[in-house]
Amino acid sequence: MENRSGETIRFGSCYCRAVAFRVTGQPLRVGICHCADCRKTSGSAFSAYAVWPISALEQTGQVSTYGNRSFCVTCGSRVTFVRDDEAEVMLGSLDVVPSDLTPEYELWTGRRENWLHPLPEARQFEHDRDLAAEPELPETEQPGRTLETEVPRPTELVRPV
Repeated sequence: MENRSGETIRFGSCYCRAVAFRVTGQPLRVGICHCADCRKTSGSAFSAYAVWPISALEQTGQVSTYGNRSFCVTCGSRVTFVRDDEAEVMLGSLDVVPSDLTPEYELWTGRRENWLHPLPEARQFEHDRDLAAEPELPETEQPGRTLETEVPRPTELVRPV
């Protein structure tokens, strides 16, 4: 769908449709991530998403937020990941399959499953994107990022009593 200015408008929602959103215009970038956080929050081997300026996002419905990731309070579906100036939308949450959006890069490729192959046209990053314009934080200070050393082994997990 397009608005009067000819900009693309995409609609999406959570699983139960209690949270709905729309993004206007083309995304800044489209990517795939194989990091531990994305795997855990998606329940899949990777997450596919697009990033828009925060001003392009309009959202309705009640969400709960953990680590900048918003979830529907009713069904638990992940909806958006919001930073100060950007909003990340999971491609699977869009109402119409976004076949015109192709991932430009893959993150955390060292965690990619061996049965998945690199996307031929996508830039490959061992960890996060190279943000030369931004100061790089030590890995232990990356916001919202779970390090492998912080993840307990299954034998260390305690069952609830």
